[in-house]
Amino acid sequence: MAAGGCFLLLLLPSLVTASHSPPGCKIRITSKGLDLVKQEGLRFVEQELQNITVSDLHGNEGRFQYNISQVKVTELQLAFSDLNFQPQQHLVFNINNASISLRFRRQLLYWFFYDVGSINASADGVHIYTVLQLAKDEVGRLKISNMTCDASIARMHAGFSGTLGKVYEFLSTFIVTGMRFLLSQQICPSLEHASLVLLNSLLDTVPVRNYVDEHIGIDYSLLRDPSISTDTLDLDFKGMFFPRVREDQELENHAVEPVIKETERMVYVAFSEYFFDSAMHSYFQAGVLTIELEGEKVPKDLEVLLRATFFGTIFMLSPSVDAPLRLVLQVSAPPRCIIKPSGTSVSVSAFLNISLVPPDRPPVQLSSMAMETKLSAKVFLQGKALRVQLDLRRYGESPMGAWGESPPHPTHNYFLLSRFRIYSKQSALESLALFSLQAPLKTLLQLTIMPIINERTKKGVQIPLPEGMDFTREVVTNHAGFLTVGADLHFSKGLREVIEKYRPVPTATASSSSRPAEPSQDPSSL
Repeated sequence: MAAGGCFLLLLLPSLVTASHSPPGCKIRITSKGLDLVKQEGLRFVEQELQNITVSDLHGNEGRFQYNISQVKVTELQLAFSDLNFQPQQHLVFNINNASISLRFRRQLLYWFFYDVGSINASADGVHIYTVLQLAKDEVGRLKISNMTCDASIARMHAGFSGTLGKVYEFLSTFIVTGMRFLLSQQICPSLEHASLVLLNSLLDTVPVRNYVDEHIGIDYSLLRDPSISTDTLDLDFKGMFFPRVREDQELENHAVEPVIKETERMVYVAFSEYFFDSAMHSYFQAGVLTIELEGEKVPKDLEVLLRATFFGTIFMLSPSVDAPLRLVLQVSAPPRCIIKPSGTSVSVSAFLNISLVPPDRPPVQLSSMAMETKLSAKVFLQGKALRVQLDLRRYGESPMGAWGESPPHPTHNYFLLSRFRIYSKQSALESLALFSLQAPLKTLLQLTIMPIINERTKKGVQIPLPEGMDFTREVVTNHAGFLTVGADLHFSKGLREVIEKYRPVPTATASSSSRPAEPSQDPSSL
């Protein structure tokens, strides 16, 4: 029995770890961000309440018969409202002392007197208290899973006009009481439809499993329900890229979990090293981390360099010395991202194969060298697209690089420069000859190869925000093992505009598909 208890104690840490998968991407919305959402949300609520449909009211009281129809909301005054976080999964929207102005058609019969006209009414002291519960659905998308609502009207009065206006004012109690009841009964159903149907259709615009390009996709599914405190809402996303040729592939996350402590900006987005590692691992699995240059595509400066140095001797020994040159740069292992407070870098190991390709004859391989480098990575936002720009140059690096260091011993079979080294896969003698090539080759790679790589990553990847919501005043901050993007928000499109664009068709059954969506042409325009 005691042995079994010890075993459970030993097993407990692994069970806890398994139940709490670290996110690759994390988003925090602060109370400042919620204030902006409240402003746009209040406009949306006003629009919804203006579309309230109140059924006709008819009845009789002794000799008095009435029929009320064509009820329309003409004006709303929602001056006192608030939107707050409520732990653990709720948002509370509270409206106090609002007023609603109405206009409707009346038909009144009293004895032999018949009157038709309009009535202007006002509902004052309107109180609406709604609680929205947030949760992740079966595909990992944030949803409003439940809503509770309470609405009341403190008082209501109506003004009559027409031939018998003064005569019927004393009978208006029947009409006002009935209209007050019907109106209060329609407020919550209207807001419930707005929340569970319309706002959820807005949340459907947040990418969950999306194709980035023709090679890879991104999984932004929520790992768990949102965590809400009195000041913040935190969302933990999987943040894992996958190769499209193997969409079910899972890359285990051993990276540091992002920790967001700041609350000064409206929103914070954190990315761990796992987020970037999974992207590079997916590209590697897709087999696209290869660049081949042949003939005219080989930069002239690089070709002259190779023919004029050690490789010139090898060229002269080949009967096809004048044949076009082929360079194949192939990454040999998935690159790794390293995020430190001082900056972000990417470690890359690759092979560079140099061959001559005479016409109508098999290629003649001249050399195969290994390259190891640590690229500087600049991470930034453009619209809602996260982009990474790679650079072989270290920030602040002098043109001489690290030539002040003593060259390593030639028997080590490689020569080390700061952040860049090449060595022969064939002989120590060739490694020694490569020493003079390192600095110019590094410069030429920066000028020729890096623009090709950065052009491929130029599009970036969309951050999971609803359509119509964009970042402003972004600031990227590096930490140990992760980076954060702090920003403010603004609405480039109103809630109503986006909701109308994606309004569910009543006859269609909404379905949640796990199939990734195709990439957009311009994520920054979303």
